[in-house]
Amino acid sequence: MDRQANLERLLSRREPWDLVVIGGGATGVGIALDARLRGMEVALIERFDFGKGTSSRSTKLVHGGVRYLQQAQIGLVRDALRERTLLRQNAPHVVHARTFAIPCRSRWQQWFYGIGMKVYDLLAGSHGWEKSRMVSGKTMQKLLPTLDKKTIRHGVLYSDGQFDDSRLLIDMACEADRLGACLINYVAATGLIRNNQRIEGVQALDSESGQMLAIGARAVVNAAGPFCDEVRRMASADTAPIVAASQGVHLVLDHSFLPGDTAVIVPKTSDGRVIFMIPWLDTTLIGTTDTPLTKAEVEPRAQEEEIEFLLHTAGDYLSRRPRREDVRSVFTGIRPLVQSSGTARTASLSRDHLVKREADGFWTVTGGKWTTVRKMAEDAVQQIQKEWTPAGPPSQTKNHPIPDSSSLADSLLGEHPEWARRIDPNLPLRICDIRWAVSHQMARQVEDVLARRSRLLLQDARTADGIAGQVAKEMADALGYDDSWIEQQMVRWRKIVDVHQIT
Repeated sequence: MDRQANLERLLSRREPWDLVVIGGGATGVGIALDARLRGMEVALIERFDFGKGTSSRSTKLVHGGVRYLQQAQIGLVRDALRERTLLRQNAPHVVHARTFAIPCRSRWQQWFYGIGMKVYDLLAGSHGWEKSRMVSGKTMQKLLPTLDKKTIRHGVLYSDGQFDDSRLLIDMACEADRLGACLINYVAATGLIRNNQRIEGVQALDSESGQMLAIGARAVVNAAGPFCDEVRRMASADTAPIVAASQGVHLVLDHSFLPGDTAVIVPKTSDGRVIFMIPWLDTTLIGTTDTPLTKAEVEPRAQEEEIEFLLHTAGDYLSRRPRREDVRSVFTGIRPLVQSSGTARTASLSRDHLVKREADGFWTVTGGKWTTVRKMAEDAVQQIQKEWTPAGPPSQTKNHPIPDSSSLADSLLGEHPEWARRIDPNLPLRICDIRWAVSHQMARQVEDVLARRSRLLLQDARTADGIAGQVAKEMADALGYDDSWIEQQMVRWRKIVDVHQIT
């Protein structure tokens, strides 16, 4: 992806695009990829970086959703399990199977969850995932030696998927770009272009150059996640909100808290959610909470009670109770849940998605979850396409591979072998990785590299902070910026890294 080239495409195009997508998270990028594979001319704008919000701050699971099964959302679970298989098939470099354990204190608990997981197996079908099974406390202790023995008298094991959300998102964006879609970050929608009652495009601002853009379109798709109501108000100021925002907090601990390859699910907590403890990129990831919000924030911050809740819940199961000083990083995502008049609890709201025709030429796609993004995009593009032609081309994403967009970083070493050097001997990030992120993955700020092209900020905020200055210097050289840009970046970085640390 070349940002300058894509900006020039937006500025020079005279014909309207078939679709202009507002929002560069998983939903928006998924729509751009699906539409482009059908032959549509597609542009996508994102006001920050791709995946800046919810899509890079998930629990890193590709799953049907055990909790949704408990809530009898059978259709959602079945669809998600099908999509789980497709994601592993299409992006095996970033999606893999993970064994999950449910610790049970009694035989009754074991049978209760064991039968539930057999239903999960039945809905999943035979697609190469291991079937669930009930196991003894001795087997549980062997797999999970750091769990408190009193919590593992019995157990249930099952298989689900795990992935790196931001890495998959960047790969999807690069593939859409390779196919001819025009994606660009740091361009914000400021208004909609109208012709009588029809929406015919988007007015936007390039935050880097200050240029205003008028982007014509046959259809505009609002995929702004938890901020989609803000975009909807561009069409109608008094529109009723359709999203109930909910905050999910994750704590990252040292790998020693949960060594090995088996994850743990606590199937019922005091807030009505499940809690996961998962091996992830040589760390232990614990999450998530479900806290209703009155307003979505761009940079959400974990609340004290959420942090204490996760530490306390994890401590009830781990033999070594985690403390605040053990937390290497904390990250928070906001779920765009479709509102329901029947409940005030966000933990009870459906994770199903909504495709809504707002006006002639204007659509909103919201809700859903990472696992079902491909299906969400297919549904959205299909509904829009039907307005143009009843017999348009079908979706091609079920069997379309998503290449690893980072795998060619080594190609830079032919002319610059010195870029093989690691920024820090103890970290995997190399200079060529930073250069590749800038030149081919549209990284524009230090946060883009440390939070999303790599995951160092989420793995260990203090360690990421220690190398941020070096990353800024490499990026400035690659982008042709001077020391003043580095200074501005470090001021911005300080605000970001502060949100990911517990004091």
